[in-house]
Amino acid sequence: MGEDLLEWRQGHDLDFLIGGSDMKNKGFAHMPEIKRTVGDYFGCRGDQVALLPNFSLGLNLLLEGLPKEKRVLLLENDYPSVNWPFESRDFSCEYAPIDENLEGNIEKRIASGNIDVLALSLVQWVNGVRIDLEFLKDLKQRYPQLLILADGTQFCGMEPFNFRESGIDILGVSAYKWLLAGYGNGFFLIQDGVEEQFQLKGIGHGSVDGDASKRDKIPFCKLLEPGHLDSLNFGSLEFALKFLEDIGQDNIGKRVQELSQRAMGAFSELGLLEPYVPKRNRHSSIFLIRGDEKLFNRLREEQVVASPRGGGIRLSFHFYNTLEEIDQIAHLLKRWISK
Repeated sequence: MGEDLLEWRQGHDLDFLIGGSDMKNKGFAHMPEIKRTVGDYFGCRGDQVALLPNFSLGLNLLLEGLPKEKRVLLLENDYPSVNWPFESRDFSCEYAPIDENLEGNIEKRIASGNIDVLALSLVQWVNGVRIDLEFLKDLKQRYPQLLILADGTQFCGMEPFNFRESGIDILGVSAYKWLLAGYGNGFFLIQDGVEEQFQLKGIGHGSVDGDASKRDKIPFCKLLEPGHLDSLNFGSLEFALKFLEDIGQDNIGKRVQELSQRAMGAFSELGLLEPYVPKRNRHSSIFLIRGDEKLFNRLREEQVVASPRGGGIRLSFHFYNTLEEIDQIAHLLKRWISK
């Protein structure tokens, strides 16, 4: 979260302190504009946007309305909030392995038939492996009845993305990661016609914006918003998207790709990556390097922000990082490994 967002949030709460109910009502009235901002950023209409506190809550609401006879393809060791909600509801689940042939593994299983839903993260949270977006688009064209549901938390904000043209039916995102919006806000993007596959049960006063006469005509996205929407958190999302738009999505994408390529080269040269990762055509800016708790602690001592993940150490880079920082990390790792 940047300093400018922090300043905006402080101003928001001061206005709330002073304005009370008037401020609350203004916040509720502003939600459609926030949805339009999200839609403009990701290439869809505002009425295709549902605002939620996080991805996990949204997926669980959706799956309560998905018929249990649906057969689901997941990825092995994908993010728990993607796989667990399907598994806990006893859907018939199969799994594609994540390796250098990830897209081929998915296509082979879908081509064999009997798969209704593909649910996956666009970028893997542990090691940064990213799905080929053109593959998903082509997959949807060849299998139009396949419901493609994606978690974009580790992807959105890294580069330009057009949801309307993506082939993805449902995209859910928690906005704390590359979107820099802080915790407590996220969204789901829903393609037209998807509602026909669901019988959503979530409903509340927020679904009708306080107008009970609308109960029998609730839009699909509003069924994912049964309660009130927080003007602080979703205002933070709006602020963050406008901040990123000012920088330029193309500029961010080029910078992140440059950082990813530098890190891939450095960590590959040191032999720290899983063997199949460098073999893939394109990677994200998240890397899982070989290392134990001792190495993790040494990185922390050098003020390198990292996370222990998957039996190794996860390093992630965004547009505010520099090539020099990656070189410094690689230099430290090389020095320690050689001892």
